[in-house]
Amino acid sequence: MKLYDFISRFTDEDACKEHFIAVRKKQGVACPKCGCTHNTYLPSRTKFECKDCGCRFSLRSGTALAGSKLPFRYWFIAIHLLTATKHTFSAAEIQRQLGHKRYQPIWEMVHKIRSVMGKRDAEYNLAGYVELDEGFFTTEKPKNMAKYSKDRKAKVMVMAESVPVTNPKPNAKVKKVGHIKMLVVPNLKKDTLFSVASENIHKDSVITMDASHNHSKIEEMYDSICEKCPTQQDVDELLPWVHTTISNAKSLLLDTYHGIKEEFLQEYLNEFCYKFNRRYFGEGLFDRVVDICVMYGTGFTHRPYRKIKKTDVSNNMAA
Repeated sequence: MKLYDFISRFTDEDACKEHFIAVRKKQGVACPKCGCTHNTYLPSRTKFECKDCGCRFSLRSGTALAGSKLPFRYWFIAIHLLTATKHTFSAAEIQRQLGHKRYQPIWEMVHKIRSVMGKRDAEYNLAGYVELDEGFFTTEKPKNMAKYSKDRKAKVMVMAESVPVTNPKPNAKVKKVGHIKMLVVPNLKKDTLFSVASENIHKDSVITMDASHNHSKIEEMYDSICEKCPTQQDVDELLPWVHTTISNAKSLLLDTYHGIKEEFLQEYLNEFCYKFNRRYFGEGLFDRVVDICVMYGTGFTHRPYRKIKKTDVSNNMAA
């Protein structure tokens, strides 16, 4: 959505709240106590009242906004900033744009939005021809590893739907990309990689990957194309879109953040993948994100922000 259109459409807090109410009613509002979907909205209390059991629950209940005291317009502005461009905004920059004094609630808001993006993409499996490989993302070293000079690398399993193109244009890729997934994994053991692949790739798919021992179990269970890749050029030819998306994701994160903790890397990758998978949605992307913020509670279980603030002040300006 263009900035002018956003300002015209959501002029104030009431306009944002009315749109949020409309989206909730359209999706159907279920009582958290009895599950009944027959209810009445009470504008004076900003609550719904169940017609069966009389339970009253908040307009934000069961959504990504649950537990947040930030204005609805803050949420809408944050969603607009995150969806209006291919790039992204740090929570510190969104805080500056909003003029809000405290960093904590802004950081939590932005990560909740990224969390529901990941929940939405988790509902879909990749299918057809799928490229698969692992990427390594530089993350901040924990305090107890500060004495080590080597950077800490987070392991990320990257999968991309990749269909061969007939008669490709000169200098163009020979495959067309579909949807992608990027998932942080604890290790590169073959059982771990197989488990992630089986949960995210349809069983009838054909997987293209390098002939690594870690991929042996995937090769046994899926139709696969495995080739040895002694050089980087061979890897890029075999897996063009996996390595393009890894490179793009790394560039995006490095351009925006001073450093990322490994425990939060998945949220940033959620945003990158969600926007990449909907790269043709154009101005409709804003409404899609509002929809999923209404559709999903976040189940946001990361450590409380105050603990992060005490242990790593520098990350506040980075994330």
